[in-house]
Amino acid sequence: MTHSRFARAAGWLALPCLVAAGLLAWYVTREPASPFVTEQNASFDPALVSRGEYVARLSDCVACHSLPDGKPFAGGLEMATPLGAIHATNVTPDPATGIGNYSLADFDRAVRHGVAPGGRRLYPAMPYPSYAKLSDDDVRALYAFFMKGVQPAQQANIPSDIPWPLNMRWPIALWNGVFAADAPYAAKPAQDAVWNRGAYIVQGPGHCGSCHTPRGLAFNEKALDEGGKPFLAGALLDGWYAPSLRNDHNTGLGRWSEAQIVQFLKHGRNQHAVVYGSMTEAFNNSTQFMSDDDLAAIARYLKSLPGDPQRDGEPWQYQAVSAGERLNSPGAHTYVTRCATCHGLDGKGQAEWMPPLAGATSALAKENASAINITLNGSQRIVAAGLPDAYRMPAFREQLSDQEIAEVLSFVRSTWGNHGGAVDAQAVSKLRGDTDPASSSPIILHMR
Repeated sequence: MTHSRFARAAGWLALPCLVAAGLLAWYVTREPASPFVTEQNASFDPALVSRGEYVARLSDCVACHSLPDGKPFAGGLEMATPLGAIHATNVTPDPATGIGNYSLADFDRAVRHGVAPGGRRLYPAMPYPSYAKLSDDDVRALYAFFMKGVQPAQQANIPSDIPWPLNMRWPIALWNGVFAADAPYAAKPAQDAVWNRGAYIVQGPGHCGSCHTPRGLAFNEKALDEGGKPFLAGALLDGWYAPSLRNDHNTGLGRWSEAQIVQFLKHGRNQHAVVYGSMTEAFNNSTQFMSDDDLAAIARYLKSLPGDPQRDGEPWQYQAVSAGERLNSPGAHTYVTRCATCHGLDGKGQAEWMPPLAGATSALAKENASAINITLNGSQRIVAAGLPDAYRMPAFREQLSDQEIAEVLSFVRSTWGNHGGAVDAQAVSKLRGDTDPASSSPIILHMR
C-alpha cells in the first residue's frame, strides 16, 4: 500500500518535471519570430543595396568577418574567449559555405537574435545583443547588400576549439532571454530627432557598448542603454582599457566638445587624443565613413550621458613641470630619451598629431592596461581617407625591460597632474606574454 502511494506521488511529481523539460527544450530550440516571414521576394534595388553598404559600415561588419589577405566577408578571424577560440564565419552569399541560402527572415534571426537557420545559437561574440535594436528597414537594406553587393566566396568555416560540454549552445538561449535586447530601438519622445539618431547608432549598429560597457559575471554587458549607469562607463577588453564614453572629466568625454568628438571619429585625432588600440580598427573600417549628420548625432547623444564623479575621482588639472626637472625620478630619464621628442618635456604633445600625455585617459585611469599595451606593442597605423598616417606609436618591447616600462609609465601617470597610479613590472610582464606587437603596415579591409 505504501509502495503504491509512493508510486502515485512519484508519478504526479514527474508530470510537472516532464512538462518543464518539454518547455525548456522548446524554448532553447525555437526560432524567434521575424517580421519578414511573409516577405518571400526581398528587394534588391540598387539604392537599397547602397543603403545596406552604409549600414554595414555603421555596424563594422568587415572588422570581424574579413581578414587583410582574404576575400571580403569570407570569415576566418580568430577571437579569443574565456572558454576558447572561435572564428568569424563566412557571410558572403556563397550557398555552400556562406549565407547564400538565407531568406530575409533567416538573416534577421541571425543578426538581431543570434539564431542561425535550424535554431543553432550563435556565440554572443557576434554583437546581436546590440544589433537587436536595428530597425526593420536597416535589416532589409543590410540583407540586400550582403546578397547583391558582396561577392560569393567559397571558404569553409573554422570550428571553435571550445571543449565539450562548454561548446553546447542551448544555454545561450537562456542567456539571451536574460541579457539581450528583445526589440528594435524605440525613439524617446522627450528627445529630438538628432539625439534619437545618435542613441540608435550608439546602442544598435555601432555596438559601442560591446567594448566600452563593463561586463558581468555571465560576460553580459551590464547595461544596454542610458538607463543604466554602467552603460559606456569604460571596460577592460583584450588587453586594452576602453575608456568611458560618458561625461567623466578624467576618463571620459567631459573635457571634449561635440565638435571634438566628431573630429575624432571622422579624422582619428583631436587636441585630446589619437585613436589607438582596438579603436584604430573601428576608425579605419567604420567611423570615418559615417555621414557628418550621423557623427553629429552620436556626439549629441554621448554628451548627454552624465559622468560619475565618485567613480572618476578628482578632476584633473594640468600642473606645469618639465620632465627635465625630475631627472632623478625613476622613469624620467627614459621619458626624456624615448618619449619627449613626440610628447614633449611638458607632456602636452604636438596637437593634433602627437597626443598629449598630460591629462590622457591612459594616464588617469586606474586600469593601466592601455598604457602598458601601447608602450609594449605600439599602435596599428591609422588609415584616413585611404592614406596611411605618417605617424604611429612605436613598440618598445624590444628596447625596454619590464622594469623600465613600469618606471616610465609610473612617471607619466604621476606627472603634470596625472594621478592614474604606479605601474609594476609584474603587470608589464603579464601583458608582454599575453600580447603581440601591433602591425606597422597599414591594414585595410575592403567591403567589395
